[in-house]
Amino acid sequence: MEKIIFFGLIIPILIFVIYLGGRAIMTGFSAKSANKSNLENETNEETENSLNDSKNLTSELNKLNELLKSGVLTQEEFEKAKKKILDN
Repeated sequence: MEKIIFFGLIIPILIFVIYLGGRAIMTGFSAKSANKSNLENETNEETENSLNDSKNLTSELNKLNELLKSGVLTQEEFEKAKKKILDN
């Protein structure tokens, strides 16, 4: 009779502990997955930003070159403006 009472209490407690452990493990996996996807999104955004910066830099240098070719800027002014753009 004592064994039935003992196992009647221990088995539900053991099942509850296993449930809590499994739930904690699954929460950890989902958090890890969320962090991984956030990291990938940040990496993609950084790549897009660097591409946009590169395109802006190229377009500004092309504009300066056109101004130099059209005679609006002297070679000295062109070099100063180019240096200013490249330093930023």
